Amino acid sequence: MLSTAIKPRAEVLSFPPVWLPRHIRLQNFADMWQAVGFGRALVNSALVSCTTTALCLLIAIPAAYATGRMQFRGRRLFRQFLLVTQMLSPVVLVLGIFRLMATMGLVDQLWALVLVYIAFNLAFAIWMLQAYFGTIPIELEEAARLDGASTFQRLRLILLPLTLPALGVTAIFVFLYCWNEFVLALTLLRSTEKFTLPLQIFSLVGGRYSVEWDHVMAATLLASGPVAVVFASLQRYLVRGLAIGVIKE
Repeated sequence: MLSTAIKPRAEVLSFPPVWLPRHIRLQNFADMWQAVGFGRALVNSALVSCTTTALCLLIAIPAAYATGRMQFRGRRLFRQFLLVTQMLSPVVLVLGIFRLMATMGLVDQLWALVLVYIAFNLAFAIWMLQAYFGTIPIELEEAARLDGASTFQRLRLILLPLTLPALGVTAIFVFLYCWNEFVLALTLLRSTEKFTLPLQIFSLVGGRYSVEWDHVMAATLLASGPVAVVFASLQRYLVRGLAIGVIKE
């Protein structure tokens, strides 16, 4: 991908293949940016992914706290329901989702993607967080309760700081899903001004008589950058979060 992104166009399809470019052409990135509207798609993907991740965590945190720390009627059934929803593929529900969004007047709107992505990631986020809430000693909450802390204060001041690893790994997975998702975006978006990065890159290949592979690889390389940054910045939380429950005292 990197080699093709910086090659002159004459070397991309040359035979025998040129694995390493004889001449590095960084102008490919500037040409691609102007030719395909990459900046607009980048902003759309960042807006959808960050908004979905933030709202998903905002909803999942209190739900996971209630599921992992409280006893209520239907708790076991609710947890089983979360697992069952993970068995449903977006492709199976795509027709119903499109009709629902059309009824709500949200077709070709980025908010439609945000709502759908939250729906498909919420069960996963709740399951991940409630498993981590269960590893925190109950004595910490009991001590705070004796000091007069409310449920919200115990969640905000005691549990959330301790759940940063779980929040980090959950945020990574939700963000990656939203950043890379293609099928639902292709179904719900119509105008090129609303395209996310997967759709914009696909438009460089699908339905064309000739494919400018230097532009395709340059766009793909730049699209991988934000994901790499998010992963690098949160990798310590990812490692700690994936180790939840491995060691028991």
